[in-house]
Amino acid sequence: MNATGSTAPSGRLGVDERAENWRRLGEEEFDVLVIGGGVVGAGTALDAATRGLRVALVEARDLASGTSSRSSKLFHGGLRYLEQLEFGLVREALRERELMLTRIAPHLVKPVSFLYPLTHRVWERPYTATGLFLYDRMGGAKSVPGQQHLTRAGALRMVPALRRDKLVGGIRYFDAQADDARHTLTVARTAAQYGAVIRTSTQVVDFLHESDRVSGVRVRDVETGEETDVQAGVVVNCAGVWTDQVLQMSGSRGRFRVRASKGVHIVVPREKIVSDSGVILRTPTSVLFIIPWKGHWIIGTTDTDWHLDLAHPAATAKDIAYILDQVNSVLNTPLTTDDIEGVYAGLRPLLAGESEETSKLSREHAVARTAPG
Repeated sequence: MNATGSTAPSGRLGVDERAENWRRLGEEEFDVLVIGGGVVGAGTALDAATRGLRVALVEARDLASGTSSRSSKLFHGGLRYLEQLEFGLVREALRERELMLTRIAPHLVKPVSFLYPLTHRVWERPYTATGLFLYDRMGGAKSVPGQQHLTRAGALRMVPALRRDKLVGGIRYFDAQADDARHTLTVARTAAQYGAVIRTSTQVVDFLHESDRVSGVRVRDVETGEETDVQAGVVVNCAGVWTDQVLQMSGSRGRFRVRASKGVHIVVPREKIVSDSGVILRTPTSVLFIIPWKGHWIIGTTDTDWHLDLAHPAATAKDIAYILDQVNSVLNTPLTTDDIEGVYAGLRPLLAGESEETSKLSREHAVARTAPG
């Protein structure tokens, strides 16, 4: 019973709820059990709970402790995906961006401005403007301003930090940004408010089977070592880059493999880059963002394979040098390693086998039923 005298779920995930949820995991039978407390797992739990299903979610570490707290913190369609003709992916992402800005989480998701510096005369402005025209309209009704064309002087007034010889003009456009970890936590707490059992530091150590179907999992409390069985009609693997390991534990063979792609960002003080807008830059293999974030700039990202510990992706000196080289190629005052206040790295779970280059692998979601249950 909560403070108002109601027995309805409160959405709290405190110490008392943690103890109660452990009891419920061992005693109740669930319609859906979700493995993984990232944004995909939390979203799956919320979707199922709002449909009236009995839902539980278990996470080995903490909510958003992996990829979901180590992103570029953008809600965007992906301009480079548009250039790769991934129209369906971009359209879906932009529609979601619009929903986040207007209906789902306008308190968390806000518009953010980016300058696209033009470096070639004649052809680049109409080429980029066409892409941004599609980008502005593919998401339907929009809550951000459309593209704004700027001369070289106008672009430099907006971003004085840029070298004059590195652009002939610019186009300003808008996307959206949010605190990724806070967003994931909010989704999980909303699922809890709708009745889902959410428990962190709860690791799946084995799968339960009845005949040839999965009937649940065995979980361990990482803090105490205690174990219990959780019965569920359906088990959903939302483990991100750990998907293959969870599948192996279940004794199932997946229809695809997950390839971990490392993305590194550096964080520098706001005063190190004089600008009224974020910036998006082309690189030889992808794009690089200079993203305003409170009193800082987040600069990234990279896109390289990672074959070591999935729980602890790390930036190398080569990663940091790459980011500095790319951003310094356009800045009046180059950044140095001494300017870096923070570095973080995350892993994208991409579908393996489509390309040797991680930057060309699909960002689409994939759903597969690998075993009954």
